[in-house]
Amino acid sequence: MASAKVFSIHGKGLKFESRADIEPYLKELQGIQGVEEIHLGGNTYGVEACLALAEALKGIYTIKVADFADIFTGRLISEIPQSLGALCDALTDKTSLIELNLSDNAFGGRSAEPMVSFLTNNRTFQVLKLNNNGLGVWGGTTVANALLESAKLSRAEGKPSNLRTVICGRNRLENGSAPVWAEAFAAHGKLVEVRMPQNGIRMEGIAALAKGLSQCPDLQYLDFQDNTCTVSGSRAIALALPSWPSLRILNLSDCLLKPRGGILLAEALEQGSNPKLETLKLQYGEFDHHAINSLAKAISAHLSSLTALELNGNRADPEDECITNIRDALESHGHADALDELDDMEEGDEEEEEEEGEGEEESDKSEEETEVAPAAEKAKPVVDQAADDLADLLGKVSINS
Repeated sequence: MASAKVFSIHGKGLKFESRADIEPYLKELQGIQGVEEIHLGGNTYGVEACLALAEALKGIYTIKVADFADIFTGRLISEIPQSLGALCDALTDKTSLIELNLSDNAFGGRSAEPMVSFLTNNRTFQVLKLNNNGLGVWGGTTVANALLESAKLSRAEGKPSNLRTVICGRNRLENGSAPVWAEAFAAHGKLVEVRMPQNGIRMEGIAALAKGLSQCPDLQYLDFQDNTCTVSGSRAIALALPSWPSLRILNLSDCLLKPRGGILLAEALEQGSNPKLETLKLQYGEFDHHAINSLAKAISAHLSSLTALELNGNRADPEDECITNIRDALESHGHADALDELDDMEEGDEEEEEEEGEGEEESDKSEEETEVAPAAEKAKPVVDQAADDLADLLGKVSINS
């Protein structure tokens, strides 16, 4: 049974063009005393209808959830900025607001600007959902800059940030917007959930984001799925892991961590800084048996809360000893059923893996623009090299720097 304080016309497939079209629903909305949630998605709203809706919103000071996902289907891109601006402006002074959901609206970059005033000046909301909006680098940078300015204003007033959740996936944010996002995340500092899957972010951007998020010690949920980490991005995440003692969910599937990146991650987890980790998603990461064995050690040593592990699509036979070690480690904590199905694993060739390991070292040096070791110096095996790298980094690099 719907709550008496919830107004919802979600999924009705209605088309609102004019004030007259939406007026009957606005009367119903205004008739709900102390309305806390408004769900409008699955319908389409034109400019005139949005202006009327915005007028109604201005008089509502009890709203906690504004669910405006999927409200512009079929609208011209030229219509959306005015409509979106009116709705966001009507919410700017709402200190009761906790969540704004604008996902699944094809904004494009030009529609980021109408959100700026709200994102900058409403400093009480906690949850921002902007998934699948086509923001691009420019739009993503605009949103991130607005959030950064909000944090600065709060700090100037001596007030802590209230922002706790940011979901901004499938937006083609790429590396260009990552540094500003990283700065915004660090400035807010109290984030508990950050999800940025499928954004075309490469290792440099991932490294920036991980460093920024290392300033958020309460982080519980991090999702970078389907971006690109390689070794340098994996190293940055490994360095940040000790900063997140409350981490429960980590999703790095489809992130191309590579064998050495997998070892860096596993070695960091083996330090015991993330005992609350419940879900670890590492599908299609190109892990070999060395990386998977390292992960088994970490699970056995410190991941007693791990109840969901996804490893499908990596490079080991399901009957390989490394998979057996994973199962044994999970079973030692009473979670024998935690491992997902392994129906798309690739068989790894040990000789090829050693050659690739050496190739990874050279690629990593190029990524980090480090000096190439003398040709006469024999390369260390990938497992030992990764462990040494992590130990050096954890010892020399401050997470808070």
